Amino acid sequence: MFKEFKEFLMRGNVIDLAVGVVIGTAFTAIVTNVVNGLITPLVGLIVSLFTKGKDLNEAMSVLDWTPVKGVTFAFGDVVSALITFIITGFVLFLIVKAANKARESTIKNEADEPEETVPTAEEYLADIRDLLVEQKKAAQENSEDK
Repeated sequence: MFKEFKEFLMRGNVIDLAVGVVIGTAFTAIVTNVVNGLITPLVGLIVSLFTKGKDLNEAMSVLDWTPVKGVTFAFGDVVSALITFIITGFVLFLIVKAANKARESTIKNEADEPEETVPTAEEYLADIRDLLVEQKKAAQENSEDK
């Protein structure tokens, strides 16, 4: 059972998937920080210009809804999460598109290359037969010359 598990882990697809998950996680962290550090304050600045808010929290609180004291629906956080999702999805789409294009060009180049033909056993036997016939003729000619 351990041997089968080891073979499963050593397959190319599993390793590729693991690398993809790690890279995706790191990339998501980068996008999250870009959204939280740059895009959300930019949205807050734009909202504060229209609402005359004094800081980011006050400006973004315009998007929040508090129907009952102590219960707040933070739509600003949802907007940030949606922006993060859209940016991550779009960049991953571009990466997958580039990878597929590279794979297609590799497959196309492999298809364009002529395949080397490997001689069959019959072709080897025919060559041996022809060599034996030539040797027999040469031996006969040598014996007639003497």
